[in-house]
Amino acid sequence: MKTRSSHAALFACLLVACLLPACKKRESPGAGDTVGLRPVKLALNWVPENEFGGYYEAREKGYFRAEGLDTTIQAGGAGVPVVQMVASGQADFGIAGADEVILARLRGADVVPIWATFQTAPTAIMTPAARGANTLADVFSGGTLAVEPGLVYVAFLKKKYGFDKVKVVPYDGGVARFVVEKDYAQQCYVTTEPIVARRRGVEPKIFPIAAEGFDPYSGLVIVQRATWQKDPALVRSFLRAVRRGWRSYLDNPTAADAVMGKLNPAMDAQTFAEAGVIQRPLIETDATKAGGLGVMDKARWETLAAQLVELGTIEKAPPIDDYWIPPASLAGP
Repeated sequence: MKTRSSHAALFACLLVACLLPACKKRESPGAGDTVGLRPVKLALNWVPENEFGGYYEAREKGYFRAEGLDTTIQAGGAGVPVVQMVASGQADFGIAGADEVILARLRGADVVPIWATFQTAPTAIMTPAARGANTLADVFSGGTLAVEPGLVYVAFLKKKYGFDKVKVVPYDGGVARFVVEKDYAQQCYVTTEPIVARRRGVEPKIFPIAAEGFDPYSGLVIVQRATWQKDPALVRSFLRAVRRGWRSYLDNPTAADAVMGKLNPAMDAQTFAEAGVIQRPLIETDATKAGGLGVMDKARWETLAAQLVELGTIEKAPPIDDYWIPPASLAGP
């Protein structure tokens, strides 16, 4: 399953000390601002970073309040069971990966996706540019590869290229070996490890997984199907606020970045700024220009389900109507 554990150890020690108290605090305006508003909770699957900028923007700019919602944003971290939290009602909305949604539906979890932040997956393999690799085939022709074996995209790459010519080692969440070993390659998020590597003086060559043919939606907002069926107005109100928040954040991320920076002191303002520039073309694409931010295509979900079957991750794909809600229905009256 896709989780933010792909770089969980990068700031782990500092975040345990600094962020756990923030996770317990109510991250919303004062009580005087929430009288008469409906309380809802959004559970993140990682700590406050750029990939959640639109939600913090919607909260800070009052877009949730304008929809009658008092929205608490609960920061996450490695191993936070967001899908289970939403399915059990501990959170009204949550952030998850597309493969997690399909697996959850097969296990009977009552969750459906209603928004996709990333139209292009932000996962990649990176290797030092000085190595001279021009393709992933070059990367897998020798040297060392640091990955988490349980990730679906790692299984996809193994099936496509084979790992017999590389020494596979566990990914440790940092870039310590990357900056000293020329023939080293590792998994990464394009908004995280490459920035750190450059700060350490090593220019990375980045190979996006999406370009290899595995491109699931990422940064999904999920909700209980029961919630959608019983209270579609709530879901639509939440989505309207999210859409406004992401539009505003993409246009000017400064305010929300400052808020997230206080909650996540492991990232400085420059890192937020750099990551924002990198992630924007993954969020705003031709598809979103045609269908709006967060849009999802049914055919891409069917492709992902077929790939999971081919990889042996699942035996049989669940009926797509188990987790697919047409965009027109979400837009509503």
